[in-house]
Amino acid sequence: MNTETLPATTLPTLNGVARLDHLGVIQIEGDDAAKFLHGQLTQDFALLDLNSARLAAFCSAKGRMQASFIGFKRPAGDILLVCSKDLLAPTLKRLSMFVMRAKARLSDASERFAVYGLAGSAIKNIAAGAYSAWAKADFGTETVVNLYPADGTPRQLWVAPADAAAPQGDALALDTWLWSEVRSGVATLSQPVFEAFVPQMLNYESVGGVNFKKGCYPGQEVVARSQFRGTLKRRAFVVQASGPVAAGQEIFAPGDDEQPVGMVVQAAPSPQGSVQAIVSLQLSAVPAGGLHVGAVDLQVQPLPYPLLEDI
Repeated sequence: MNTETLPATTLPTLNGVARLDHLGVIQIEGDDAAKFLHGQLTQDFALLDLNSARLAAFCSAKGRMQASFIGFKRPAGDILLVCSKDLLAPTLKRLSMFVMRAKARLSDASERFAVYGLAGSAIKNIAAGAYSAWAKADFGTETVVNLYPADGTPRQLWVAPADAAAPQGDALALDTWLWSEVRSGVATLSQPVFEAFVPQMLNYESVGGVNFKKGCYPGQEVVARSQFRGTLKRRAFVVQASGPVAAGQEIFAPGDDEQPVGMVVQAAPSPQGSVQAIVSLQLSAVPAGGLHVGAVDLQVQPLPYPLLEDI
């Protein structure tokens, strides 16, 4: 099985600013905003400060991911959750059902905020010059969050009120940004893979998306059991595809087109013209090779970060 990384010639193309209109924003206001989210999501929001962001998932009672977020607190005290826009409305509805007596107001703030991706020379210097994923800083009304890099190229999420000036930098094509998301190995849940995975199937425990020391949240028992009882049989991987693939498509091993061994989580064309994807695979299927989606062959690439069990 080919596990070589992509050649370094792809790296100079990842530089500039991309508008991310495929992402939406949920705003949570009120004295209990952090406490409410702490009881609903997989990460610790009770200790959220102004210098860090959270990667988190919202799960069903069975531990299946219904949405994923990058969440952070603004200086005014409200919290923003950035997620895939195609999941925002149903997620907002489900979250709102749990508010009850909490002093928290949830709203779709996608029209009130602009979201951009920054890469390469366009990123802002935060966290005292040290690059750390999920470090966060505010520049006036602008918020910048460090993301996982793509092939060593630093990347950031930029969020500000819709009437703010756009971040400075060369224009970066959305497809190129989406390719960088795949190369980072950190998946963003979208509608085609709604409730398809527990967080560890996307390596969320290894990239800061799960806190096993916090209190209960929907699906917490299933997520904890998957981690500590050795029942996890699937992991996320980055693959190169010989043709187009899309989120939600099933993956098969050679000689068996009846029983899938995985699923495509997200995919994007690379600047070189190939297709890259994050997939969730049965661990037993990875060494065998020959994986495919229909007539499209998949080649597994090395993960860009260590798994928690390896740290």
